[in-house]
Amino acid sequence: MTSSNKDFSIKIEAAHNDPSLTFNHTCLRVKDPVRSVEFYEKNFGMKLHAKKDFPDMKFSLYFLSFPKDNMKTNCHNEPDVFSSEGILELTHNWGSESDPEFKINNGNVEPHRGFGHICFAVADVEKECNDLEAKGVAFQKKLSDGRQKDIAFALDPDGYWIELIGYLNNKHGNTLPTKDVGMRFNHTMIRIKDPSKTLDFYQNVLGMKIHKISEHANAKFTNYFLGYDIPEGESWLSMEGILELCHNWGTENDPDFSYHNGNQAPQGYGHICVSCTDPSKLCSEIEEKYGDKITWAPKFNQGKMKNLAFLKDPDGYSIEVVPHGLCV
Repeated sequence: MTSSNKDFSIKIEAAHNDPSLTFNHTCLRVKDPVRSVEFYEKNFGMKLHAKKDFPDMKFSLYFLSFPKDNMKTNCHNEPDVFSSEGILELTHNWGSESDPEFKINNGNVEPHRGFGHICFAVADVEKECNDLEAKGVAFQKKLSDGRQKDIAFALDPDGYWIELIGYLNNKHGNTLPTKDVGMRFNHTMIRIKDPSKTLDFYQNVLGMKIHKISEHANAKFTNYFLGYDIPEGESWLSMEGILELCHNWGTENDPDFSYHNGNQAPQGYGHICVSCTDPSKLCSEIEEKYGDKITWAPKFNQGKMKNLAFLKDPDGYSIEVVPHGLCV
């Protein structure tokens, strides 16, 4: 059950007045973690910061990102993967790597479309694509394919799409940054049914801002790019922690239409996560202002894993809320 018919016009003050709010990570389930971690490290230069095992629930979490010089440490003196943007969380349910019938839902195949892709931004997208091809990385779309010649889509071992875009000399007219700042985990894309309801949710409930709207009239869809504040010297194209909402025109008028949220079978995409210094305050205000208009699973500090919460957006996608410095 989703909350797509709910009104999310109430502004949550804790979300709008908290500069610590961060779009922290995106979670994807993987079949074989050894294969997937090696793929992201070898081909993109990501770094594995932490691995967490949960024997009682028989799953493991792997936290990767592009190199970060300023990553803090948590109470265990380990890398604090919950305080930064641009974290990729890979979830492995034990045994899937040995099951020949197990397959990940990448979110782009009917009838299970919903999650679209993750996106890495680079200074020179043509050079990056050439390097990836030389390494044997498969592509869903090369730069030379289709109408859009400035984006490509690589494929990871589970068939997830990885969009590749350039932030220098781009068609959007952004003048920042002015030099190569390295590869960035720029955004995560999910498809949405009704932009008016979903935009209200992410702006009013979670305090995000719209940084860019891109309308494609010929193909009848619009993309909305949201996030928190843009760092000085950068643009929405080069920063990390952007959420792309893709609306295919007309879906909002079909009462029977819905997207697959990735957490129902067949599973794949898991969630996005926002972190802050005081998630208890944020969650308490959301509960107070919205009541049963919000679906929680679980509420803050009420699940097996403490000091976190999961709530659902109007399409039933999950959003995790955690504190900076969380020790798991």
